[in-house]
Amino acid sequence: MKKHLIIAFFLLSCAFAKASYILVPMDAETQREHLKAYGITYWALDQNLKVKWLLNYRGGSFLLPDTEDIRKECTIRGVVYEVLSDSATDQILTEIGSPSQNMEAVILEKAPKIAVYTPDSKVPWDDAVTMVLTYAEIPYKTIYDKEVLSDQLILYDWLHLHHEDFTGQYGKFYRAYRSAPWYIEEKKAAEALATELGYSKVSEEKRDVALKIRDYVVGGGFMFAMCSATDSFDIALSAEGVDICEPMFDGDASDAGYQSKIDFKKTFAFKDFLLERSPLVYEFSSIDMTRKRKVNFKTDYFTLKDYSAKWDPIPTMLCQNHTALVKGFMGQTTSYDAQTIKSNVLVMGENKTNGEARYIHGIKGKGFFTFYGGHDPEDYQHRVGDPKTELELHPNSPGYRLILNNVLFPAARKKKQKT
Repeated sequence: MKKHLIIAFFLLSCAFAKASYILVPMDAETQREHLKAYGITYWALDQNLKVKWLLNYRGGSFLLPDTEDIRKECTIRGVVYEVLSDSATDQILTEIGSPSQNMEAVILEKAPKIAVYTPDSKVPWDDAVTMVLTYAEIPYKTIYDKEVLSDQLILYDWLHLHHEDFTGQYGKFYRAYRSAPWYIEEKKAAEALATELGYSKVSEEKRDVALKIRDYVVGGGFMFAMCSATDSFDIALSAEGVDICEPMFDGDASDAGYQSKIDFKKTFAFKDFLLERSPLVYEFSSIDMTRKRKVNFKTDYFTLKDYSAKWDPIPTMLCQNHTALVKGFMGQTTSYDAQTIKSNVLVMGENKTNGEARYIHGIKGKGFFTFYGGHDPEDYQHRVGDPKTELELHPNSPGYRLILNNVLFPAARKKKQKT
């Protein structure tokens, strides 16, 4: 009898000692694969498992149910994880829940369906988002103008805008690349697509694409854009019904005095900007700081703002990182002049010395948008034809983490927010 009692006590002790949760830490000291950790979280959500995002706890760690499959996935992908007992988990959640701690546990419920707006002619390494989604093993679909104009955006929870020019000026590459074969071919392809879709001008077709994307966000969608897709999108909205393209772009003259006809009430994020009229200048407007900023690349950093996790969970989620100081990087649109940003838009990452914003977020209707300046967080001055970034060399990139924060954002349980 005594022997049976000892065995029973041992089995009971083992049951209580059995781990119930896995913690994927996201601090700088512990995690070797920050980017792939997001992929693990997405994979768990895709298996219909609920995850807790521990905001401001060890760099924004993830708490997952303990399963053998999750352990295997972490091991295969090189993601560091810690096995927790129920009591250890309770201690962490109690600490996070304390009013004295700027932390919060946000429940992630569903793997978002992801679409990347990009033409078939673009290779994946032209775009930081497609690179990091691939590296993190997060699935996505590519769509373009046909799908957008046929109302297929409703199939997706999250939309990324590739480095597109929604103004119909072909990226303002005219001066440097108008004789380059790739530029000529891309211009022909854009014109052929516009004709196929029933438009006489690429600018008019891109305008309608921008309007469809606007409606997607207003209806409750999540939109993320980088580099020139950010300001050119807002410019296209503001110039609805106005011809801002010179003859080399659309075959006829622009409207006289078109600057005075720009409607800033139609934009998502920007106001009071001046359009760049010259087709020979590689710039869209005064929104971008690329030509105005005087920053040495060795000291080019921006700072992430600190928010209240309990009262402002949205910007807190979007700013989760293992550092508040992020290395800067350039693009056609590198950063935003703070004076051109609407007052209801949150500036989440900035370089105050230069008066520039790098990372901004806002609400439009029932949906959300995030604009991120620059082309590639680990390629300081990306140029046409440069080799692709090898993310295996940057598995802990804080600049890329900001992209993946946005990817997981739609998975969060919806509740009334106070942003």
